[in-house]
Amino acid sequence: METAIPHFFHQKLSIIGMIHVRALPATPNYQGDISFIIEKAIEEALIYKAAGIHALAIENMHDVPYLKQRVGPEIIAMMGRIGYEVKRASGLPCGIQILAAANQAALAVAQAAELDFVRAEGFVFGHLADEGFIEAQAGPLLRYRKQIGATHIPIFTDIKKKHSSHAMTQDIDIVETAKAAEFFMSDGLIITGASTATSASLEELSAVKEAVNIPIMVGSGITKENIADYLPICDALIVGSYFKKGGDWKNEIEKHRIEALMEVYELAV
Repeated sequence: METAIPHFFHQKLSIIGMIHVRALPATPNYQGDISFIIEKAIEEALIYKAAGIHALAIENMHDVPYLKQRVGPEIIAMMGRIGYEVKRASGLPCGIQILAAANQAALAVAQAAELDFVRAEGFVFGHLADEGFIEAQAGPLLRYRKQIGATHIPIFTDIKKKHSSHAMTQDIDIVETAKAAEFFMSDGLIITGASTATSASLEELSAVKEAVNIPIMVGSGITKENIADYLPICDALIVGSYFKKGGDWKNEIEKHRIEALMEVYELAV
Protein backbone atom coordinates (compact mmCIF):
# COMPACT_ATOMS: atom_id res chain seq x y z
CA MET A 1 0.00 0.00 0.00
CA GLU A 2 1.44 3.35 -0.97
CA THR A 3 1.57 6.17 1.53
CA ALA A 4 -1.20 8.73 1.14
CA ILE A 5 -0.15 12.38 1.19
CA PRO A 6 -2.63 14.33 3.35
CA HIS A 7 -5.40 16.05 1.46
CA PHE A 8 -4.42 19.50 2.76
CA PHE A 9 -1.56 19.45 0.24
CA HIS A 10 -4.16 19.70 -2.51
CA GLN A 11 -4.24 23.41 -1.74
CA LYS A 12 -1.67 25.73 -3.25
CA LEU A 13 0.05 25.97 0.12
CA SER A 14 -1.08 24.82 3.55
CA ILE A 15 -0.51 26.42 6.94
CA ILE A 16 0.04 24.00 9.81
CA GLY A 17 -0.41 25.47 13.30
CA MET A 18 1.75 24.10 16.11
CA ILE A 19 0.32 23.11 19.47
CA HIS A 20 3.15 22.93 21.99
CA VAL A 21 1.44 20.82 24.64
CA ARG A 22 2.16 21.67 28.27
CA ALA A 23 4.85 19.73 30.13
CA LEU A 24 3.80 16.10 30.44
CA PRO A 25 3.93 13.74 33.46
CA ALA A 26 7.40 12.86 34.80
CA THR A 27 9.09 15.83 33.08
CA PRO A 28 10.72 18.58 35.21
CA ASN A 29 8.11 21.24 34.39
CA TYR A 30 5.01 19.07 34.83
CA GLN A 31 2.43 20.90 36.96
CA GLY A 32 0.38 17.87 38.02
CA ASP A 33 -2.87 18.54 36.15
CA ILE A 34 -3.56 16.20 33.25
CA SER A 35 -7.00 17.65 32.50
CA PHE A 36 -5.52 21.14 32.13
CA ILE A 37 -2.96 19.91 29.58
CA ILE A 38 -5.68 18.34 27.43
CA GLU A 39 -8.06 21.30 27.78
CA LYS A 40 -5.37 23.80 26.73
CA ALA A 41 -4.48 21.74 23.66
CA ILE A 42 -8.14 21.58 22.63
CA GLU A 43 -8.56 25.30 23.30
CA GLU A 44 -5.63 26.14 21.04
CA ALA A 45 -6.89 23.79 18.33
CA LEU A 46 -10.25 25.56 18.27
CA ILE A 47 -8.60 28.99 18.15
CA TYR A 48 -6.55 27.84 15.17
CA LYS A 49 -9.63 26.47 13.43
CA ALA A 50 -11.62 29.67 13.97
CA ALA A 51 -8.75 31.67 12.47
CA GLY A 52 -8.69 29.55 9.30
CA ILE A 53 -5.63 27.34 9.85
CA HIS A 54 -5.60 24.33 7.50
CA ALA A 55 -4.01 21.69 9.75
CA LEU A 56 -2.48 21.16 13.19
CA ALA A 57 0.54 19.44 14.70
CA ILE A 58 1.14 18.56 18.34
CA GLU A 59 4.57 18.47 19.94
CA ASN A 60 5.87 17.95 23.49
CA MET A 61 8.15 20.99 23.36
CA HIS A 62 7.66 21.90 27.04
CA ASP A 63 9.21 18.57 28.11
CA VAL A 64 12.71 20.05 28.42
CA PRO A 65 15.29 18.66 28.81
CA TYR A 66 14.40 16.07 26.17
CA LEU A 67 15.22 12.40 26.19
CA LYS A 68 17.03 11.00 23.17
CA GLN A 69 14.92 8.78 20.88
CA ARG A 70 13.13 6.99 23.73
CA VAL A 71 10.43 8.44 25.96
CA GLY A 72 8.45 6.87 28.75
CA PRO A 73 5.07 5.19 28.33
CA GLU A 74 3.51 8.10 30.25
CA ILE A 75 4.55 10.47 27.43
CA ILE A 76 3.32 8.15 24.68
CA ALA A 77 -0.01 7.63 26.43
CA MET A 78 -0.56 11.35 27.00
CA MET A 79 0.37 12.31 23.45
CA GLY A 80 -2.04 9.71 22.14
CA ARG A 81 -4.88 11.06 24.23
CA ILE A 82 -4.10 14.67 23.35
CA GLY A 83 -3.83 13.89 19.64
CA TYR A 84 -7.14 12.06 19.63
CA GLU A 85 -8.94 14.82 21.53
CA VAL A 86 -7.45 17.62 19.40
CA LYS A 87 -8.43 15.98 16.13
CA ARG A 88 -11.91 15.07 17.37
CA ALA A 89 -12.58 18.58 18.67
CA SER A 90 -11.20 20.48 15.67
CA GLY A 91 -11.99 18.19 12.76
CA LEU A 92 -8.71 19.34 11.19
CA PRO A 93 -5.90 17.16 9.88
CA CYS A 94 -3.40 16.71 12.70
CA GLY A 95 0.17 15.47 12.89
CA ILE A 96 2.59 14.72 15.69
CA GLN A 97 6.22 15.00 16.70
CA ILE A 98 7.64 13.53 19.91
CA LEU A 99 10.92 15.03 21.07
CA ALA A 100 13.60 14.17 20.79
CA ALA A 101 13.65 11.94 17.71
CA ALA A 102 11.17 9.49 19.30
CA ASN A 103 9.91 8.72 15.83
CA GLN A 104 8.61 5.19 16.36
CA ALA A 105 6.65 6.38 19.39
CA ALA A 106 5.16 9.20 17.33
CA LEU A 107 4.17 6.78 14.59
CA ALA A 108 2.48 4.47 17.09
CA VAL A 109 0.56 7.42 18.54
CA ALA A 110 -0.45 8.60 15.07
CA GLN A 111 -1.89 5.20 14.26
CA ALA A 112 -3.72 4.81 17.58
CA ALA A 113 -5.14 8.36 17.56
CA GLU A 114 -5.87 8.31 13.80
CA LEU A 115 -3.60 11.27 13.13
CA ASP A 116 -2.56 12.31 9.65
CA PHE A 117 1.24 12.58 9.62
CA VAL A 118 4.41 12.29 11.66
CA ARG A 119 7.28 14.78 11.79
CA ALA A 120 10.54 12.89 12.21
CA GLU A 121 14.04 14.13 12.95
CA GLY A 122 17.14 12.07 12.34
CA PHE A 123 15.78 10.34 9.24
CA VAL A 124 18.96 10.32 7.17
CA PHE A 125 22.55 11.11 8.25
CA GLY A 126 23.51 11.37 11.89
CA HIS A 127 23.84 14.73 13.63
CA LEU A 128 24.84 16.07 17.02
CA ALA A 129 21.85 17.59 18.80
CA ASP A 130 21.29 19.13 22.23
CA GLU A 131 20.41 15.65 23.49
CA GLY A 132 23.51 13.98 22.06
CA PHE A 133 24.24 12.08 18.88
CA ILE A 134 21.11 11.25 16.86
CA GLU A 135 21.56 8.31 14.51
CA ALA A 136 19.71 8.03 11.21
CA GLN A 137 16.44 6.10 11.59
CA ALA A 138 14.97 5.68 8.10
CA GLY A 139 15.49 1.91 7.89
CA PRO A 140 14.09 0.93 11.30
CA LEU A 141 11.32 3.53 11.15
CA LEU A 142 9.90 2.51 7.77
CA ARG A 143 10.14 -1.16 8.69
CA TYR A 144 8.24 -0.41 11.90
CA ARG A 145 5.59 1.48 9.92
CA LYS A 146 5.16 -1.54 7.68
CA GLN A 147 5.10 -3.92 10.64
CA ILE A 148 2.26 -2.11 12.45
CA GLY A 149 0.22 -1.55 9.30
CA ALA A 150 0.63 2.24 9.28
CA THR A 151 1.86 2.78 5.71
CA HIS A 152 -1.04 5.19 5.15
CA ILE A 153 0.58 7.67 7.57
CA PRO A 154 3.12 9.97 5.86
CA ILE A 155 6.43 10.66 7.58
CA PHE A 156 7.71 14.18 6.95
CA THR A 157 11.39 14.49 7.73
CA ASP A 158 13.64 17.28 8.92
CA ILE A 159 16.93 17.63 7.05
CA LYS A 160 19.90 19.59 8.40
CA LYS A 161 17.77 20.01 11.52
CA LYS A 162 17.78 23.14 13.67
CA HIS A 163 19.47 23.15 17.10
CA SER A 164 22.03 20.69 15.79
CA SER A 165 25.62 20.51 14.60
CA HIS A 166 26.18 19.06 11.14
CA ALA A 167 29.98 19.29 11.13
CA MET A 168 30.31 15.58 10.39
CA THR A 169 28.30 16.00 7.19
CA GLN A 170 29.48 19.45 6.17
CA ASP A 171 30.77 17.98 2.90
CA ILE A 172 27.20 16.88 2.08
CA ASP A 173 25.09 19.91 1.23
CA ILE A 174 21.38 20.23 1.84
CA VAL A 175 20.50 19.26 -1.74
CA GLU A 176 22.36 15.95 -1.49
CA THR A 177 20.79 15.40 1.92
CA ALA A 178 17.35 16.00 0.39
CA LYS A 179 18.09 13.55 -2.41
CA ALA A 180 19.15 10.94 0.14
CA ALA A 181 15.95 11.44 2.15
CA GLU A 182 13.85 11.07 -0.99
CA PHE A 183 15.77 7.92 -1.96
CA PHE A 184 15.17 6.54 1.53
CA MET A 185 11.42 7.09 0.98
CA SER A 186 10.68 10.25 2.94
CA ASP A 187 7.15 11.49 2.22
CA GLY A 188 8.11 15.15 2.49
CA LEU A 189 11.02 17.35 3.58
CA ILE A 190 11.08 19.96 6.34
CA ILE A 191 13.68 22.71 6.18
CA THR A 192 14.35 25.08 9.06
CA GLY A 193 16.63 27.86 10.16
CA ALA A 194 19.38 27.30 12.70
CA SER A 195 17.01 27.51 15.67
CA THR A 196 13.37 27.92 16.66
CA ALA A 197 11.83 31.08 15.11
CA THR A 198 14.82 31.50 12.74
CA SER A 199 13.88 31.71 9.07
CA ALA A 200 14.90 29.06 6.56
CA SER A 201 17.10 30.02 3.63
CA LEU A 202 15.12 30.80 0.48
CA GLU A 203 18.13 29.85 -1.63
CA GLU A 204 18.36 26.43 0.00
CA LEU A 205 14.63 25.88 -0.37
CA SER A 206 14.71 26.73 -4.06
CA ALA A 207 17.64 24.41 -4.67
CA VAL A 208 15.95 21.53 -2.82
CA LYS A 209 12.67 22.13 -4.64
CA GLU A 210 14.41 21.72 -7.98
CA ALA A 211 16.23 18.57 -6.87
CA VAL A 212 13.40 16.40 -5.48
CA ASN A 213 9.84 15.42 -6.31
CA ILE A 214 8.30 15.24 -2.85
CA PRO A 215 6.59 18.00 -0.82
CA ILE A 216 8.77 20.73 0.68
CA MET A 217 7.87 22.38 3.97
CA VAL A 218 9.35 25.13 6.12
CA GLY A 219 9.51 24.34 9.81
CA SER A 220 10.63 27.57 11.47
CA GLY A 221 10.73 31.34 11.21
CA ILE A 222 7.54 32.05 9.24
CA THR A 223 5.96 35.44 9.99
CA LYS A 224 3.35 37.74 8.53
CA GLU A 225 6.16 39.79 7.05
CA ASN A 226 7.97 36.99 5.19
CA ILE A 227 5.27 34.43 4.35
CA ALA A 228 4.82 35.76 0.81
CA ASP A 229 8.46 34.94 0.05
CA TYR A 230 7.87 31.25 0.71
CA LEU A 231 4.58 30.79 -1.14
CA PRO A 232 6.07 30.07 -4.59
CA ILE A 233 8.45 27.44 -3.21
CA CYS A 234 6.71 25.43 -0.50
CA ASP A 235 3.85 22.97 -0.15
CA ALA A 236 3.27 23.73 3.53
CA LEU A 237 4.45 26.04 6.29
CA ILE A 238 4.63 24.89 9.90
CA VAL A 239 4.09 27.90 12.14
CA GLY A 240 4.37 28.01 15.91
CA SER A 241 6.40 30.79 17.50
CA TYR A 242 4.91 33.62 15.43
CA PHE A 243 1.43 32.78 16.69
CA LYS A 244 2.48 33.17 20.33
CA LYS A 245 2.51 36.37 22.38
CA GLY A 246 5.69 38.27 21.56
CA GLY A 247 6.66 35.61 19.02
CA ASP A 248 7.93 33.37 21.86
CA TRP A 249 6.99 29.67 21.61
CA LYS A 250 6.57 29.39 25.40
CA ASN A 251 3.71 31.90 25.51
CA GLU A 252 -0.02 31.62 24.85
CA ILE A 253 -1.19 31.77 21.25
CA GLU A 254 -2.95 34.96 20.17
CA LYS A 255 -5.79 34.73 17.71
CA HIS A 256 -5.09 38.14 16.19
CA ARG A 257 -1.59 37.02 15.20
CA ILE A 258 -2.99 33.94 13.45
CA GLU A 259 -5.62 36.02 11.67
CA ALA A 260 -3.02 38.56 10.56
CA LEU A 261 -0.84 35.89 8.97
CA MET A 262 -3.81 34.15 7.35
CA GLU A 263 -4.99 37.47 5.90
CA VAL A 264 -1.63 37.91 4.17
CA TYR A 265 -1.79 34.30 3.02
CA GLU A 266 -5.27 34.73 1.51
CA LEU A 267 -4.25 37.86 -0.36
CA ALA A 268 -1.09 36.23 -1.70
CA VAL A 269 -2.61 32.99 -2.96
